[in-house]
Amino acid sequence: QDYYGKTLQKSEDLKTNACITLARPLPKAVRDALEHVHEEVVARYYGCGLVIPECLTSCWVLDLGSGSGRDCYLLSQLVGEWGHVTGIDMTESQVWHRAGASPCPSINPPPSFLSSSQVEVAKKHIAYHMDKFGYRKPNVEFLQGYMEKLGDAGLADESYDIVVSNCVINLAPDKRAVLQEAYRVLKHGGAMYFSDVYASQRLSEAVQKHRVLWGECLAGALYWRDLYSIAEEVGFSPPCLVTASPITIGSKELEDIVGDCRFVSATFRLFKVPVSSRAGPGQVIYNGGIVGHERELVFDANFTFKEGEAVDVDAETAAILRSSRFAEEFLIRAGGANAAAPQGCC
Repeated sequence: QDYYGKTLQKSEDLKTNACITLARPLPKAVRDALEHVHEEVVARYYGCGLVIPECLTSCWVLDLGSGSGRDCYLLSQLVGEWGHVTGIDMTESQVWHRAGASPCPSINPPPSFLSSSQVEVAKKHIAYHMDKFGYRKPNVEFLQGYMEKLGDAGLADESYDIVVSNCVINLAPDKRAVLQEAYRVLKHGGAMYFSDVYASQRLSEAVQKHRVLWGECLAGALYWRDLYSIAEEVGFSPPCLVTASPITIGSKELEDIVGDCRFVSATFRLFKVPVSSRAGPGQVIYNGGIVGHERELVFDANFTFKEGEAVDVDAETAAILRSSRFAEEFLIRAGGANAAAPQGCC
């Protein structure tokens, strides 16, 4: 709350590229949508990776750690007027950050005395964006709360098609609780699509207690193998790695504290697959036509589906495609001559 509400006022204040790493180029539809987002919302954005999944029309989407709302306003355009986007963030209401300053209702202080919370920045631009998008009523909402306790914010079981998150799960001490809550609010066949920071080893106590490294998304980074075990415990399908890129640290002091540990910014898909959808391997053909991915869909690091081309997939991938929002985008047949085996992660 302090680091993102007080210390950071713009992206340039960051000391590593952990929260500004792009996993891959943005599709044209996303680039066009970004141009419609208010400049203050973009200026207060600290995300990493690509968190805009495909095939979003009319979906209900939850953004964990939505910050100033940049991704939510992008998603608002992609889900359309009949879809819905909820952003939740832990940053508190307006804070005073100048030494010696104290709130006084009778004084209207200069802006430098105040720093709007991330949630406040997001909320105050709802009307602007709905007018910009031509929507008759808002399809976005922003809540103040914790992603480990989505129930406290009133989010019901099986109420969302997709959960996204952009470089914030590392900020939560209890990663299992975050994934458990995401699993709870997802509909059957729903997906969690998120970018975050992962470490090559479990972190030392010195790193975990370093305040700046916490704010920079490194001290809370999960050892990447632990993501697989937590996902399995919660009930998700095995994580599908989409993209990964190395993180650089621009501070000699922070490098010395981190030591030989290495970090990556990685984007994963997790699916809530119904038991009824689980069968053997299959052969799938992408029908094409997903906006921005008409000819080719990069599903993960193992599978790129080209329009009209038959691809043998393993049982897990077949179950995911069969039960998820992608089902209507594919022709799915049982069997498959040489069903591919899932590959490793980072």
